Amino acid sequence: MTGPPRRRPSRAETRRRIIDAATAVFARQGIAATSLNDVAAEAGLTKGAVYSSFTGRDDLVLTIMEEHIVERMEGATTAFTDLADLDEATTEAGARLLAGIDSDATWHRLLLEYWGLAMRNPAVHKGLAERRARLRDAITAAIRKAAAQHGVELPLAPEHLAVVVLALSNGLAVERGVEPDAVPSSLFSDVLKLLVTPRPADV
Repeated sequence: MTGPPRRRPSRAETRRRIIDAATAVFARQGIAATSLNDVAAEAGLTKGAVYSSFTGRDDLVLTIMEEHIVERMEGATTAFTDLADLDEATTEAGARLLAGIDSDATWHRLLLEYWGLAMRNPAVHKGLAERRARLRDAITAAIRKAAAQHGVELPLAPEHLAVVVLALSNGLAVERGVEPDAVPSSLFSDVLKLLVTPRPADV
């Protein structure tokens, strides 16, 4: 007696399976040393199945990076929605961002590796620049929303603050990776407070 027919995974399920497999392989052996065959084998799929969801390795790398960073930034910026007190919200946002640095340490290393590849390959550079621009736009929108909600007059344009937040995240990740004790747990929050604390009015 045969059992019920096996359900074919949906396109979204297959895509998630590929992303999870690629994340594991990239973390284990780096981007440059990983082929789509490696990803397919890790996922238990064919190379054709990988190509059905992604145009190539670069598309897969950029998708995973974008997903990681957007999730982390959204988690941090929601602190300004969840908490009414600006000081508490800024402290929590910084704490979440620093926690993300620790939990995504592998991906910060991979971003540096991919940045190095992009600097030597115009096509890779173009794709990375396009994804980072989209990411900055999303962070800029979140900053504008948080500033309006808390009545904060920002010291810099929101789009420039978005660049600063990304640069802080990447820079602190590098320093924390080299010497964890050099980056205290409150540092991200302390810097954010310098950027968003309302300045006293001129008298």
